Amino acid sequence: MTSPIRALIFDFDGLIIDTESSEFETWLEIFKEYGAELKFEEWVACLGTSADAFDAAGILHQRAGIVTNNHTLWAEQKKRSIQKANQLLPLPGIVDLIQDAENAGIGLAVASSSPRAWVEGHLSRLGLLPYFKYVLTKEDVSSVKPDPELYLKALQLLKVNADQAIVLEDSPNGIKAARRAGIICVAVPNPISKRLDLSEADLIINSLADFSLRELLELITVHNNGHFPATMKV
Repeated sequence: MTSPIRALIFDFDGLIIDTESSEFETWLEIFKEYGAELKFEEWVACLGTSADAFDAAGILHQRAGIVTNNHTLWAEQKKRSIQKANQLLPLPGIVDLIQDAENAGIGLAVASSSPRAWVEGHLSRLGLLPYFKYVLTKEDVSSVKPDPELYLKALQLLKVNADQAIVLEDSPNGIKAARRAGIICVAVPNPISKRLDLSEADLIINSLADFSLRELLELITVHNNGHFPATMKV
C-alpha cells in the first residue's frame, strides 16, 4: 500500500515563475550588444543550480575582447533581469495547486538553489509567501542542486518521509536532486527547460493548469502502483 501524500515541495525559478527565460534573454541581449554569441547549450549549465556554474561574464570577455570588468557586466545583467522578473506572474496552474493543497491540509515548501532574498521577494510580491510553511534556499545548505540536500532538509522540516512527498521541478539538476532524495518528481517544463532532457522525472506534464490536485495525486498513485513506465508524459 502506498503512503498518502502529505507534502508538496516546489522549485522556484522556472516552476513558480519563469525567471529562467528572462535570465537567458537578458544575457543574449548583452552578448549581442558586444557582437558576441551565447549558445543555449552553454548557458543551461546553470539551470536549476548555482549561477556560478556558468561564468557568462567571463565567456563574454573572451569572445568580445572587452575591457569592461566582470562585476560591471554581472551588475548590468542583474539589473535588466530583475526588471523583467518583476513583471512576471505565476505560471499557469500554480496558484490553484498551492491553494488547493493548503485547503487539503498538505504541507507546502519551496526548495530553491537561488538566494533567499530573490525567492522570498518574489513570493511576497505575488502574495504566495504565506502559503509556504518553509522556504529553503542556497543559504540553508552547504550544496545546492543537483545535490539532494535542499530536498532532504525540506522532508525533515515538513516531518514527512520521502514517499509522502511530491517534488515539482522544471530542470534536469532539480530532478536529479529530487530523485537522489528518493522523492517522486513531477517535471513541468517551461519554454527553456522543455528543450532539455527531463527523462529522470517520474512524470512530465505540459502545464499544471491541465490537472487538478486530485488528478495529479491520482496519477502519482498509479505510478506508485507500477501501472505506467518509469517516466510518463501526459
